[in-house]
Amino acid sequence: MLGDLPSYHDDRVLIDYRTSDDAGVYRIGGDRALVQTVDFFTPIVDDPFMYGQIAAANALSDVYAMGGRPLTALAIAAFPKDAERDILRSIFAGGLDKLREAGVPLLGGHTVQDSEIKFGYAITGEVNPSRILANGGAQPGDTLILTKPIGTGVIATALKFGRAPQPAIDAATKSMMALNRAAAEVLEQSADGVVHACTDITGFGLIGHASEMAVASGCAMEIESNRVPLLDGARELVRGNIPGGGRTNREHFGSAVRVAAGVDDGVLDLLYDPQTSGGLLIAAAESDGDRLLSALVGAGVSAVRIGRAVPGEGAHVVVR
Repeated sequence: MLGDLPSYHDDRVLIDYRTSDDAGVYRIGGDRALVQTVDFFTPIVDDPFMYGQIAAANALSDVYAMGGRPLTALAIAAFPKDAERDILRSIFAGGLDKLREAGVPLLGGHTVQDSEIKFGYAITGEVNPSRILANGGAQPGDTLILTKPIGTGVIATALKFGRAPQPAIDAATKSMMALNRAAAEVLEQSADGVVHACTDITGFGLIGHASEMAVASGCAMEIESNRVPLLDGARELVRGNIPGGGRTNREHFGSAVRVAAGVDDGVLDLLYDPQTSGGLLIAAAESDGDRLLSALVGAGVSAVRIGRAVPGEGAHVVVR
């Protein structure tokens, strides 16, 4: 949307929309920079309090993915004129609950009338400019680590049409409500040079965000499909519950994806599945991959090694 608009140059802008990163970064001092992002969406679960929690966790994730610490939040909401006030109050309460868990104060926000409910946040965070985690920088040989299972898009679609069993709903909801804070803190404490690139997995799915990392890094991402963690029930629900975003992701990114023989079709669909409040995809130095993975698991993060970065050979993502 912004590609054809004239850009404004400012030396203090360290990262903006042109790199497809998760958030923008603006230097305010020698060792200080602001991280800014905004995200909102329509309800993805039936419970309004949980919806608010998920919206907050999702918005905060962009700051965590950049190696930053979220500082403040502004709420963004749209709702019909006749919307039930108790439902709206519960949505805001859920979001505030998650912001409190993250230690982020709500400063205010803005609301408008719309035909359907939409909710989210603009988040401002802080990062040391020398410790920014961008989606570019991965190097051939790097270990790829994913910190949450995938499948929220498929499960949410099944939920919408009454086809999702409760265990699958519970698994997806728990994952979407979980902050990426613990993973971000482990990355922040890691030594310089351990983490080469990072992004969070959201609307473009695992393959889409891995593709963006590949393009920004000048290499390819090799994903071992049998290692990618799936939410309980996602594999069983994928047929007949592929969201529109999953089909769009395949159309947009598929031409630069090479799939090895024998890869399960259902798992491949899940690799394209758009996620809400997904985990972090981390490219770490091969020599430090095991230590970083152990530190993440030790911090309670469901981190899994899912592949590696490889030299680019005409494909952005290789699925094996």
